[in-house]
Amino acid sequence: MTALLFRDDPYARACATTVTAVDARGIRLAHTVFYPAGGGQPGDTGVLRLAGGATVAIVDTQKGEGPDEVIHVPAPDAALPPAGAAVGAEIDWARRHRHMRFHTCLHLLCAAVPHPVTGGRIGADKSHLDFDLQGAAIEKEAIEAKLNALIAAGHRVAPRWVSDAELAANPDLVRTMSVAPPAGQGRVRLLEIDGVDLQACGGTHVASTAEIGPVVVLKIRSEGKRNKRITIGFAGEEAAA
Repeated sequence: MTALLFRDDPYARACATTVTAVDARGIRLAHTVFYPAGGGQPGDTGVLRLAGGATVAIVDTQKGEGPDEVIHVPAPDAALPPAGAAVGAEIDWARRHRHMRFHTCLHLLCAAVPHPVTGGRIGADKSHLDFDLQGAAIEKEAIEAKLNALIAAGHRVAPRWVSDAELAANPDLVRTMSVAPPAGQGRVRLLEIDGVDLQACGGTHVASTAEIGPVVVLKIRSEGKRNKRITIGFAGEEAAA
């Protein structure tokens, strides 16, 4: 089991910790700031710093078998540290922060387009959600204006927890049909954007919608007969996306 520091402090960029296990899948740590891939958000990348100055590049972070098992995937040619080694774990903060900004913006997109979400993906360059619009019409300009108004308003963003029973009694808290929150552990993490959105989510987020910055709707395209994919990017980066 790993202490998940990112769960309480998504702004933590590094931590001192100890290697607890190493095998063919990767490296386990006693504590970690690395977010493992899940809920459409990619796993973090970064580096482990060993005593003496050696480093191990971490190219991905994945979930293990248990609810709090995190596997840090090293570069193929990396010399692995032994169990018990003291290391410094440091994420690629620029990449993670972009994931945080996009992830929070996708929650705003859920509020701007109040229809069932059938899938999604968060990236460092652009992100998208798929909606089952059930025949409803949407306009790119209107969605973009709603998103930027919510961003500019600077709504507070913070996690809170509910029991499994509370979640079962409020199924609307699960917005993404393709990703079920983990149940059976006694409690489930919610992400609340004050006055705007509340839904089950285990990802990392910014503390205020203002931190997202201006966004653009890059495109809206059909995904099957009923689904529409809405892709967003950060304003000023349209050519790169």
